[in-house]
Amino acid sequence: MLAIKRQALATARRALLSTNALSAIATRAANRAYYSKLCKSSDEAIEGIKSGDKLLIGGFGLCGIPENLLKAIARRKDIQQLTAVSNNAGTADYGLGTLLQSRQIKRMVSSYVGENKEFARQYLGGELEVELLPQGTISERVRCGGAGIPGFYTLTGVGTQVETGGIPIKYGKGGEILIGSEPRETKVFNGRKYLLEEGIIGDYALVKAWKGDELGNLVFKYAASNFNAPMATAGKITIAEVEEIVPVGELKPDEIHIPGIHVHRILKGEVYEKRIERLTLRRTAEEEGNLPESMKQRIHIIKRAAREFKDGMYANLGIGMPVLASNYIDPNITVHLQSENGILGMGPFPTPEEVDADLVNAGKESVTVLPGGTCFSSDVSFGMIRGNRLDMTILGGMQVSTNGDLSNWVVPGKIIKGMGGAMDLVAAPKSFVVVTMTHNAKNGEPKILKKNTLPLTGVKCVDRIITDKCVFDVIPDKGLLLRELSYGHTVDEIRACTESDFAVASDVAETY
Repeated sequence: MLAIKRQALATARRALLSTNALSAIATRAANRAYYSKLCKSSDEAIEGIKSGDKLLIGGFGLCGIPENLLKAIARRKDIQQLTAVSNNAGTADYGLGTLLQSRQIKRMVSSYVGENKEFARQYLGGELEVELLPQGTISERVRCGGAGIPGFYTLTGVGTQVETGGIPIKYGKGGEILIGSEPRETKVFNGRKYLLEEGIIGDYALVKAWKGDELGNLVFKYAASNFNAPMATAGKITIAEVEEIVPVGELKPDEIHIPGIHVHRILKGEVYEKRIERLTLRRTAEEEGNLPESMKQRIHIIKRAAREFKDGMYANLGIGMPVLASNYIDPNITVHLQSENGILGMGPFPTPEEVDADLVNAGKESVTVLPGGTCFSSDVSFGMIRGNRLDMTILGGMQVSTNGDLSNWVVPGKIIKGMGGAMDLVAAPKSFVVVTMTHNAKNGEPKILKKNTLPLTGVKCVDRIITDKCVFDVIPDKGLLLRELSYGHTVDEIRACTESDFAVASDVAETY
C-alpha cells in the first residue's frame, strides 16, 4: 500500500514539474524576439519587383487571389513586361485582369482563358503572349520547381498539340502564328508514352492565405489553398498576404499548411472584397420549370448522366454542364465528388445563407462541401487524378470521334477557352470517361464524327457519350455502339444527324 502511495506521489510530482516546464516554455516563447517578416503595406511588400520578372500568382479564378498585392503592382506603372504564371487571369476588371488592362503583362502561362474577354481579345489580337498548358501540368511543374526537381514525365497531353507543339503563343495582327509552343521530349515507360515537362520557378510568388504569423507560417481556408500552396514554395522570394495576422505560437504545428521557411514577406491585406466569379445558388423545382429551353436541354442530358453514379464512387465533374450532375445524385447512394481546384466531397450549389467566397468549384461557381469532405491544394488534387484514384470523369465536349478522341478546349482563332484540367482527367488510364454534349451544333452540324477536325484533348479516351438524343458506348478497336435513345428519337434519326458510323445494341430502347 505504501509503495502505491509513493508511486502516486511521484507521478503527481512529475506532472506538476511537466506543467511548470510547459508554462515556462510558453512564457519564454511569449517574450522571445522573432525575426519578423511582417510588412506594413502591400506597397512595401512588392518592393524589388521589376520589369521582366516572372511572377507566380496564387488563386483560382477569383478564389484566394492576392488581391492587395495585385493592386499594388497595378499602381506601379514602371513595372512592365511581366511573365505571369497563373491558372487563369481573373476577370477583365479584377484580380490579374487589372494587370492585363494596364498592359503590364507580356506573357501569361495559364491553363484557362475562360470568360475573361479582355484576356481572349489581347491574345487573339496579338497583343499578349499566352502559353497554354494543362492545369495539372502547371501545378506539378510549379511543385517540382519548389522541390528542386528539374522535370517530370506525364501522360497528360500525349497525342495532342502539347506533345507535337504548335499551340499558338503569339498571334500576328493578321491572325498568323508568330510564336508556337515547342514539341515535348518523350519517353516510354511500361509500354506507354510520356511527355517530359520542366519545373517552374518564379522570381516572386504572390500568394494569399487565411491566417499567418510573423514567421511566415500560413493556413488556408477551404478551397482557397488551390494554386497558392504550390506557388508559395516555388518563388525565389515569396510574398504572402493574409486576412489575419496571429501571434507566433497560436497556429498549432500540425495545422500549418505552408511552413514559414518558404515565405519571405507577409502582410495583412488592407481591404478584401473576396468577389465570387460565378455566384450560383441552388434552384427549386419551380425555378427549374421556368428555365429557358437551352438550359432544360442541358438538365435533360445531365439527369441521364447522373445515372452513371454508383454507390461509393469517386468522380470528377468538368465545368459547365457536367457540374450540374451534383444536384441529381440518387439520395440513396454515396458519391464522392472531386473538384480539381481542391475539393473532395463536393456538395450541391449553396443556399444564400451557405455561400462562402472560399468555396468554389472548377467552374468558379459557389458550392458546398458535404460532411466528411476535405479541401487541399491543386498539386495534391491532380496527384489524385494522375494516380488513378478517380472511378469516373464527366466532361463536356465539342467533338468526339468514332474511336473516342475528344476535342473540347479550342476553336483555333475563334474560341479560346483553354484545356483547364480536361487533358489531365482524360489521361488517367483507369477512369471511366463520360462526355455530355448536345448531339449537334447550333447550326445543325454533327459533333460525333469519323475524325475530329478540332485540336484534341485526348486520344481514344472517351468511354461513353451522352447527348440530348442518345447514349453511345465507345468499344475499343471497334467504334461506336448505340446503347440508349432519348424519348421521342429513333435509330434512323440518330443515323441522319451523326457523321460517324455505329452499331446498334440488340436491346436499344428509349430510356430517358
